[in-house]
Amino acid sequence: MKNTITTFQSMKDNHKPIAMLTAYDYSTAKLEDESGINGILVGDSLGMVMLGYDDTLKVTMEDMIHHTKAVSRGAKNALVVADLPYMSYHVSVEQAVQNAGRLITEGGAQAVKLEGGAEFTHEVRAMTRASIPVMGHLGLTPQSINAFGGFKVQGKTLEAAQRILDDARALEEAGVFALVLECIPAAIAEKISSELRIPTIGIGSGAGCDGQILVYQDMLGLYGDFTPKFVKQFSCAGNVMKEGFDAYIKEVSERTFPAPEHTFSASDDVLDKLY
Repeated sequence: MKNTITTFQSMKDNHKPIAMLTAYDYSTAKLEDESGINGILVGDSLGMVMLGYDDTLKVTMEDMIHHTKAVSRGAKNALVVADLPYMSYHVSVEQAVQNAGRLITEGGAQAVKLEGGAEFTHEVRAMTRASIPVMGHLGLTPQSINAFGGFKVQGKTLEAAQRILDDARALEEAGVFALVLECIPAAIAEKISSELRIPTIGIGSGAGCDGQILVYQDMLGLYGDFTPKFVKQFSCAGNVMKEGFDAYIKEVSERTFPAPEHTFSASDDVLDKLY
């Protein structure tokens, strides 16, 4: 059955954990969808894990639309959420609504996600008025990496924790249907989750959230540049892929692949008439 924003709310109300993963292409989205994942995020993390950038700041709207199109073709049951990339909603409310609309109409997403707190409530309200479901994102927000001075846990002090809680309340009031909490202390995330009516999706924020999300390359061991502390590798798929690549290269170099069973034949009559 198709997951929707009402599915997410119902799962929160009935204390059923929500499982989300990222995806950036058709094949991966299809596999995740067939596994029964509740939601797929086409994250601007694609800048790092797919495009090789050092951060997410270089990702464009065209990048996001391109990858969201592919994911939406593969996901038939999961809720597809697409990130609004850096500077795609920061200039004006009109810009925010237009770009969010593009992710829906061109990309095929069912919802969009933006980073930031109370300062973006006007944008959230405008999007929801346009019937665009919005997911919020607080804590370690990668688009603010330069302001944070690196990838650091957020909300460790009383002032910082209070700010995240206040932002969460403001975003809920503005109309977000769910909220990602990234890299904040587990006890703070649990308190926020218990106070909000909407579901929270944790990443590096403990088990007290209403759901969890991971970058799929991290949890499959495909992205070796950096592994965050909060990631558990559920499969060493990267090693399996390397083994396959090694075996392929070896057989090609030894001329044992392709073997006769992998080739097509032509009749001697055809060969004899070639000139």
